[in-house]
Amino acid sequence: MPDRSRERPRDINELAASIVGDVIDENKPGPMDDGKHPAAVALGRKGGLKGGIARAAKLTAEQRSEIALKAARARWST
Repeated sequence: MPDRSRERPRDINELAASIVGDVIDENKPGPMDDGKHPAAVALGRKGGLKGGIARAAKLTAEQRSEIALKAARARWST
């Protein structure tokens, strides 16, 4: 039985696009599979969130200054 609860667009072009989208299932989102294992993604993100903080904690003030100076030179050089 047709779905009559959904209101169709009045514009002929929008109606045509809607009908074609219904026929080829374009409007229905499919499962997003990027080939990555969800547990591995979560574990990598967990480590990534810790990485910057851990690296900054082990650097000396002089090392941080050198890194910042190098970044500033790279940013402003053309």
